[in-house]
Amino acid sequence: MASYNIINVYGPERNVKNPFAQLKKFFFNSCKDQCFTLTLQKVKFNRIKFINILNNLIHFQTTMWLTCSSIGRKFVMALTGLCLVLFVTFHCLMNGIALFWPSGYNAVCEFLGANWYALVASIGLAALFIVHIVYALWLTLQNRKARGNDRYYVVRKPAQVEWASQNMLVLGIVVLAFLGIHLIQFWARMQFAEILHCDYVHEGLEVPPAAGTLFIHIAFSQIWTPIVYIIGFIALWFHINHGFWSMFQSCGWDNDTWLPRLKTIGCWWTSIVIALFIAQAIVFTVRANTTDFKEEAVKYVVSQTSAEALDTNANAFSAGCPDASTTIIVAE
Repeated sequence: MASYNIINVYGPERNVKNPFAQLKKFFFNSCKDQCFTLTLQKVKFNRIKFINILNNLIHFQTTMWLTCSSIGRKFVMALTGLCLVLFVTFHCLMNGIALFWPSGYNAVCEFLGANWYALVASIGLAALFIVHIVYALWLTLQNRKARGNDRYYVVRKPAQVEWASQNMLVLGIVVLAFLGIHLIQFWARMQFAEILHCDYVHEGLEVPPAAGTLFIHIAFSQIWTPIVYIIGFIALWFHINHGFWSMFQSCGWDNDTWLPRLKTIGCWWTSIVIALFIAQAIVFTVRANTTDFKEEAVKYVVSQTSAEALDTNANAFSAGCPDASTTIIVAE
């Protein structure tokens, strides 16, 4: 039976901040010269030293690992990136509701609004963005510092390095600029306006914060909006497509079997979401430039009046009011 010794954490490696690296070094040194797969039956552990490593792991401060370790920072980037990918997918589905069911989209906007749960979700989402951006800048500066002046000597990239991988920071800046424009056009006029109790005024009409379809009409009636959005969507495609499989790689899921599969899944997922975004932007632009804003405002008022009439009718019916059916007729 083969016998292996685990490295002593109290020996020369005692200053290593990440004890996971010690376990990785042990298994690598034990297996690199062998032609067989390491199994538990072929390992005879030194129990005392193994307990020392476990104790070191138990007392290891996770927060220090997430901030002081490059692997920890990449893990935070992967986790926040995954949450943001899910949010982008949810946002795409919400835009689909605006296309096929405008009154339903307005109802969702009214349901969210400035309620406490929507505010908590907005704060959490903002925190994800901030952490993702801060750690991205942190890792970029760390990598440049580690390379020093050697990065200027590279005249061409290796064949295995993707273009998006070398330009993730630039792509992130483009996406961030696009996000800023999107927040000004929608969030500042909807949820933020509701918090301030100040309606947005367009063409002499006060637009309520819950009128999501009207804000879509206002935004895409400007010719530069679809251009900026499509540029932002293209940058987002490169950013998410690389980040999708990269976050799994950062978590150790980078073997030759699963990494190509994850790249394929990420490419399809990103392509479908971004294609839907671009199609939605084109449809919104066509609608906004072929219909008048005041006509859309009248449709919104009629839909809201009908919804309120239905609520009134339901309340009257539940209370046993004999004139319930008259209420709907008058409202219509």
